[in-house]
This record gives sequence, C-alpha cells and structure tokens, in this order.
Amino acid sequence: MRVLALLDGTLADPDAPQIRVDDLGLMRGDGVFETVLVVDGKPRELGPHLDRLARSAALLDLPEPDRAAFERTVSLVVDNWTGGREIALKLIYTRGVEGGDGTATGFTLGMDISAKVRAQRADGLAAITLDRGIEPGLAERAPWLLLGAKSLSYAVNMAALREAERRGAAEVVFTTSSGSVLEGPTSTLVLARDRDLVTPPSTLGILPGTTQAALFRSATREGWTVKVAPIAVDELHAADGVFLVSSVRKITRVHTLDGKPLPDSADLHARLVELYEAEY
Repeated sequence: MRVLALLDGTLADPDAPQIRVDDLGLMRGDGVFETVLVVDGKPRELGPHLDRLARSAALLDLPEPDRAAFERTVSLVVDNWTGGREIALKLIYTRGVEGGDGTATGFTLGMDISAKVRAQRADGLAAITLDRGIEPGLAERAPWLLLGAKSLSYAVNMAALREAERRGAAEVVFTTSSGSVLEGPTSTLVLARDRDLVTPPSTLGILPGTTQAALFRSATREGWTVKVAPIAVDELHAADGVFLVSSVRKITRVHTLDGKPLPDSADLHARLVELYEAEY
C-alpha cells in the first residue's frame, strides 16, 4: 500500500505521474530526504527528522523547508493509511524544476515495510566493509562534498549495496582508507562491548542517526555507557555485537562480516530492541 501527500495539503494518486521530467531532484539528485517510521499511527522522532531535513537543505542552499506543511503531509498520510501497523514515510524535498521560479518540490510518501527488512530485523544479516574514500577532517576541508547532508544523490550507496550482493552479503559498512568505521549506506553503526555502546563521530562526515540517538537515550537511563568515538574495523570482530540501526530497520544485528562469523549477539540484540522500544 502507498499514500502520497503533497505540500499543498492534498492527497495524490501514487500511481499517477507527479514529478516533472525536468525536476532537478530527478535529473541531478539535487534535493534532500528523510525516512520516518510510523508505528500504530505514531511517527517516531518526527521532530529530529524535520530538524535534519532543514539542516540538509541548508547545506545544499535550498530554500528552508516549510515545516508546518511537511507536518501536515505526515498527518494526511497517517490518517489515510489502511495498511499494516508500520509505515515508512519518505519526506522528499528538491530544488524544483530546472529554469523555474525557484519553487521547491516537496511531498511525503507512505509505504509498507518490505518483507526483506522485516526478516533482517529478526534474523540479522551479513555485511562487508568497503572503502568510502573519506578521511577525518574531509567534511570541514571540503563542505561542498555535502558529507553531512542526507541528499538524494544515493548512486554510490546503491552501487555499494550491489557490490555486497555480488559478494553474498546484504549490507555494507563503509570505512575510511585508513581503516576507521563510518556507517552503512542507509544506517548508523553501533558497536556493543560489555555495557558500552559506541557509534562513530559525525566529524568523520557521516550522518548523525535519529534511531541511534533514541537507543542511546534509553540505554543511558538503564545504566549503559554510550560513546561517540572512532571505531577501528578490527574492533568490530572483537565486539560483543555489531548493529546497523535506522528508522525502518530499527536495530538489526550483523552476524557475519567480510565472510567471518561475528560472536553470537542474538540475546544482546533482543536487549537492545527492548531498550529502543522503551522510548515509545
């Protein structure tokens, strides 16, 4: 099932043409987006997602998104949803048509969660490490690379996932050329060691995760230590658990990395899922 809401406050047919062929989001990936999880009619972390949408838009020199309009689209989709209890909301915001008057294009599309993602939530997945060509300090030295923006330019991320599939895996952990961990193509990495949770710093040019932040809030209340610190690839193999987290995948464990089984983290995964769900 899909439900499409436009920024003017109307619903539209998701099976009918809606985007002009000269929209810069389509032609050049010149736009930003967010993915919000809705469970039982309640959007999770909507405020932080809208904050991040605005930050990404600012990095691309896009007009500031109309927050109230996007909030209305979210309500429209949720109120008209007749599918399952979970919805993946895609909030899309582009520069608009080439040569136009500068009016941005924006909409929210509600979709079902795929069976593949649901299975990975339960069973975990195999991942590979791939060099992303990013080094510490690059985001500050070259802000035009938009390393901290959630842009529509996802060709590299999708190419990485195809490479993972060719190697018999389902996901990717991006690294720097010197061997520091970054993130997944569509997720944040969290390492667990004893009662410590660690995620790489955004200063490496990665996107701070809303789901990771929610997990860390809950874990802190329960006495866990949470850290934002560099992680070396070798540490992943020695950890109690490695997890890829995002709005749609929630907390998903990595059971195999670069063809090598990681320590069994099924029980730890169940505990982290409890911590995350306790936020809601």
